[in-house]
Amino acid sequence: MDAVAAQRTYGGVSAQERRSQRRIALLDAALDIVAEEGQAKLTVAGLCARAGLNERYYYESFEHRDGVLEALLDRIAEELTAAIATALATAAPDSRTQAHAAIDAGISVLTDDPRKAHAALIAGMATPELRARTARTVRAFARLVAAEGTGFYGGAVPQNLVDFRAIYLVGGLTQALTTWLAGDLDLTREELIDQITEVFVLLGDDLAGRHRAATPPPQ
Repeated sequence: MDAVAAQRTYGGVSAQERRSQRRIALLDAALDIVAEEGQAKLTVAGLCARAGLNERYYYESFEHRDGVLEALLDRIAEELTAAIATALATAAPDSRTQAHAAIDAGISVLTDDPRKAHAALIAGMATPELRARTARTVRAFARLVAAEGTGFYGGAVPQNLVDFRAIYLVGGLTQALTTWLAGDLDLTREELIDQITEVFVLLGDDLAGRHRAATPPPQ
């Protein structure tokens, strides 16, 4: 084996795979630190010590201290998207069942591992840059809700109204979940999911119903 090949592979693991493993270890360590000690305690030295890595490996994956938090928020958002997509694909095709399945799946990602809720909903608001990133994530989920709503109810409803209700719903869900996690909403997990489902269905069915009522029947 030549020198280049040796650099690429060590113990049967390629250099790219080792780099990916180190990145995952840093993200997992960041999740632990943020949940246990708070975002302010997240330092490069502490993070690398927690991950069992030399500090130089941090900058292999991230350009600045908040880089690991940004990547962590992205990873949680990807998990949420995948869980919601799976739930929608397997739920019965009526508005209430679809909404309940999607909301249950999303909330499960955050509550089955409370560290993720803490990172996504609390650490994600820690700095102006992270708040801006969280706002972009909320808009991305609003676009997902709008697309699903358009597909479910039909594409004839004015898009600006669909977009408004989608951002209203996702923003409200985020605030409700944050308040509930803080212990300021006296609801069980299932009651929370049911109430959020009710709001999603009411606003979706209402918009579709208003449009149908305002649309003249075909001649």
